[in-house]
Amino acid sequence: MTQEMIEKFVETKTKEDETLNIHFKDRQTVKGLFIRSTDYEEMKAKNFWRIVNHMNIKEWEKTKDMNLTRLFNGAAFTKLSNDKN
Repeated sequence: MTQEMIEKFVETKTKEDETLNIHFKDRQTVKGLFIRSTDYEEMKAKNFWRIVNHMNIKEWEKTKDMNLTRLFNGAAFTKLSNDKN
């Protein structure tokens, strides 16, 4: 997916604390939270996105530990969808 497509979905269709399903070309779907940290604009311009896996969200909310996040290349995304579960 392009940076513009991801940005539109993340910034207009979801709340900041809403988990999403991130579908990939070559790996399993990841359920997680897009993080808008201090480098958000820089990474977004390069189509890289900081995501906290759904299993680490509670710990992230307590600590804001950047080690709980992972960078993903948006070019590998095939689809974003709301997590309805």
